[in-house]
Amino acid sequence: MAVDTSTRKSAAAAPAPGKPAKRRSSVALKIFMAVTGFLLVAFLYVHMIGNLKIFFGAETFDHYAHWLRSIGTPLLPEAWYLYIQRAVLTVAVIGHIVAAVILTRRARQARPVKYAHRPKVQGSYAARTMRWGGVIILLFVIYHILDLTTLTLNPHGVTGEVYRNVAEDFAPSRWYVTLFYTLSIVAVGFHLRHGLWSAVRTLGLQSPRGELYARATALVLSVVLVVGYLSVPFAVLVGLVD
Repeated sequence: MAVDTSTRKSAAAAPAPGKPAKRRSSVALKIFMAVTGFLLVAFLYVHMIGNLKIFFGAETFDHYAHWLRSIGTPLLPEAWYLYIQRAVLTVAVIGHIVAAVILTRRARQARPVKYAHRPKVQGSYAARTMRWGGVIILLFVIYHILDLTTLTLNPHGVTGEVYRNVAEDFAPSRWYVTLFYTLSIVAVGFHLRHGLWSAVRTLGLQSPRGELYARATALVLSVVLVVGYLSVPFAVLVGLVD
């Protein structure tokens, strides 16, 4: 007896309900991660440029720190610009982390069966350690705020004496702080290198030549960022800044 299999085939070929919506949601989350990532990267570079003013001396650096508190005045009360900036960055960081967690869980759910002999995934060190790098960066951000923003953990901790706070923070006797700072900034570099390349792919640049340029650009930007940030603690460590 002949059996009509056309209905079965159509049912089997039809996508499961909710999958297209979930796929669109994942794409939206990736775009959101890319946008928030670019926002955070822009802040990192502006902050790095500001940090380099320490090489012009205590007066210039402290004046720069005071200028940041006065942005927007008299339209805004003093320091409100910094509070608004911190609020926006906090939302961006939390949103970035939440989107990453959701996408990671969805990737695991899409591959629920673990293979007995799973082939080793080829990838860069940055890609394989993206998750742990994010954890290190989060811990570093928390410590950095307590150290140089609220001054809770800073050995000098005097409001307005920003140059002295930084110099005392990275003094040779506090080498462990410099070590933690170095490891954290290197983690930021790896995270940035992979994140920039992934963001560019997410936003549509997926040609072989485009990916090559994106990788090279991400590497250069990451190296510049790492060198820029590490130049300050190491300048204090060797006595160029004291």
